[in-house]
Formats: sequence, C-alpha cells, structure tokens
Amino acid sequence: MVASRALIAFGLLMLASACPWPALAEECVVIDDFSQATVGELPPGWKLRKDSGRGVYSVQTQGQLHYLHAASRGIGIQAAKQHEWDLTKYPILAWSWRPVEFPKGSDERKDKTNDSALAVYAVFPHTQWSVKSLKYIWSAVVPVGTQLTSSGGLTKVRVLQTGTGGSGGWTEERVNVLDDAKALFDGKEIPKPAGIAVLTDSDDTKSSAQGDYANFRACKP
Repeated sequence: MVASRALIAFGLLMLASACPWPALAEECVVIDDFSQATVGELPPGWKLRKDSGRGVYSVQTQGQLHYLHAASRGIGIQAAKQHEWDLTKYPILAWSWRPVEFPKGSDERKDKTNDSALAVYAVFPHTQWSVKSLKYIWSAVVPVGTQLTSSGGLTKVRVLQTGTGGSGGWTEERVNVLDDAKALFDGKEIPKPAGIAVLTDSDDTKSSAQGDYANFRACKP
C-alpha cells in the first residue's frame, strides 16, 4: 500500500483496571488514547488519505477503555495522526490491538492479496511528495518476523503477529522504532517521526476486515 501523505502530552501511563491488559506504569509520551474523542466518530487530529475512507474508522468504548475500531469493506485507506517525537529519548512505540475479522484469503507477500486486519505505521518525512514508513502488521498467514518491502522501498514491513487464533483478545505491542529504522533503512540518519498511521484493509482480496487499536504512546526503553 502507498504510505499516507498526511503527516502524522507528555505523562505517565497508568492503565485503569477496566482495561483488558495488566496495569503498567511507564514514562511515555501519549500519542493518542482516544479518551477525548467522540464515540462513533473519527478521533480529532486524525486524517484520512481519501474521503472515501470516512466511516471505516470510529472510536468505540469497552468499559473505561476508548479505542479506535476499523471496519473495512473492500477498501484500503489509512488513517494518520501527526505527532513528532524524539526517538533518542523515546525509541519505543507501544500500543494495543486486537483482530476482529481477517480479510479472506489475505497474504501480505503477494500484491493481489496484500490486506491485513491490523497494521500500524511509524511515518517519517522523506521528500515533499512522499514519506518513509515502518509498517507493523498482524497477518493471518505470514510468519512472525517476516520482513517485506512495499511502496518502491519506502515502506518496510515487519510481521509482529500471525494467525487468526487471537481474535477477540487484546495484545500489547512494543517495537523499537529507532533500531528498526536504522536496520531497515540502511543505518542512515533517522529524522524525527512525523506521526503514526493505521490501516485495516480488504481492497485487494475484495473481502472485509475489522480490527481495534488502543493506547498509542512513545516510551523510554
């Protein structure tokens, strides 16, 4: 998928007992926990790559938890949030996600089936007309640890989770964006990330996909 051109408060994170994962205390920059968003709407500060994606992404609640729900029907459009942060201080990008519905027949190794129930991007400035991205996916079939390339080499993909057995449960992710950027972009000087993006897509498989995202933050190691 072509990376979005939409370039995507400091505090201690204390997850409430109502959240579906263990309480943690970390020194993090909160990118978005969706707590200030209106339920049923695209959260403030997020932009869609195309207006046709309106309706795909909306904030929902589970107890005290606010999260971003994505429901794709034969469409593949990113939602992105601009948020710069210092990777030398906060190299870890952390979030929680859960798959709900995997696109039928998806396999991210093939162009004609390159759809994912869940994908998170760290987006970097590149040129006036393009960005570079690190894309982290939950794949139905591609093995964990697989590395892929798309967008003419501008997007580097890592598979963090694989298989459909995790549907319905939350999984916490922590990735070292600084290390990944150095390794996957040939060790060149790494600029501040411009923001993050998410993509739940089903356009290549002409099917449907659903997934949820929560508690995006940039953290110290």
